[in-house]
Amino acid sequence: MADALLVLHFLIAGFIVAGLVLVWIGALARWAWIRNPWFRYLHLAAIVFVAAEALLGIACPLTVWEDLLRGGARPDSFIGRWVARLLYYNAPEWMFTALYAAWAAAALVTLRLVPPRRKGR
Repeated sequence: MADALLVLHFLIAGFIVAGLVLVWIGALARWAWIRNPWFRYLHLAAIVFVAAEALLGIACPLTVWEDLLRGGARPDSFIGRWVARLLYYNAPEWMFTALYAAWAAAALVTLRLVPPRRKGR
């Protein structure tokens, strides 16, 4: 169960990072799907939630839950070890907070510069 939660956590992080990059590429390539309001607002909500957690000093609930499921142990499965290596980094907490806040600001600016389409357009 802990490995499944870790994979879900990784997919959410991937959505947050890749989602914004794909919007930038899609704006240049004129991909229509990057203007989907559901995609754009869900993406913005996800990164704002992560940035708010970091700014308020709140631990990510997915990380806490995974730690509880593991009893503090490290992942012992092949997938668990590799996904953990991709997801977790050893760096000062302030660095992650700054990165999350900057990514949220970039997503907000991008939402303004490359707005989602309204129905009927």
